[in-house]
Amino acid sequence: MSQSSPKYTPRPMSSTTTYALGGVAIVLIVLIVILAMRWGREDEATVRNDGYGPVHNSAVISVLAPDGAVLLGRPDAAKTIDVYEDPLCPACGQVERIYGQELAQQIDEGKLAVRYHYVNFLDPRSGSKDYSTRAIAANECVAEAGSGPTYSKFHELMFVSRQPREGSGDLTNQELAEMARAAGAPEGVVQCVGSGAKVDAAKANAKTALDDLNSRLGGRAATPAIFEGADRIDVNNETWVVDLTR
Repeated sequence: MSQSSPKYTPRPMSSTTTYALGGVAIVLIVLIVILAMRWGREDEATVRNDGYGPVHNSAVISVLAPDGAVLLGRPDAAKTIDVYEDPLCPACGQVERIYGQELAQQIDEGKLAVRYHYVNFLDPRSGSKDYSTRAIAANECVAEAGSGPTYSKFHELMFVSRQPREGSGDLTNQELAEMARAAGAPEGVVQCVGSGAKVDAAKANAKTALDDLNSRLGGRAATPAIFEGADRIDVNNETWVVDLTR
């Protein structure tokens, strides 16, 4: 298991207000320089537990709740945390890249379960203008099938290996369907993803998740946001995953 040496500095969180704010040119230039410097430091951060991969214990299941939340874990998991993400959020992808494999091992061992809540406020920042919603719909198709390892692999592909960049092109439903197939999803799930069968439900569920997140954060929803009960977890603390299991 590799350990993280440099301190993790997360990318600025995606929020519902970020893209409504204007600024003069000089402010934008300074911001771009600062972000470039921070992103450079993040890329140097060591991936924790590198080589473990996504969840692979067949005892781990995925459960799609009526409100769209996805629970990933063993039925006997000792503790459950809540994770709020937008599929297009770069900071979410960064947290998943660095800590996803460490989380996977804790999930496999039954020490943690993760309840994922998906929001879609970055839809306007995608090439198709609805990527976050369609990606959430794909998640719901895969999660409903119940296989923890398959869902975990799909989640890794969506947030780490194949995550589009904000403000650029994104993935079609057919490309999302191929990702589901690559993760090991059965053909019925692949068809669910490719047809966009759950897009309407995903849109409604994303609003529910956003309302919940705004409630938790005093109307200032931002992703990623991770909670143990009512307490928000500080992902600047590089040992936060291990600390949860002590």
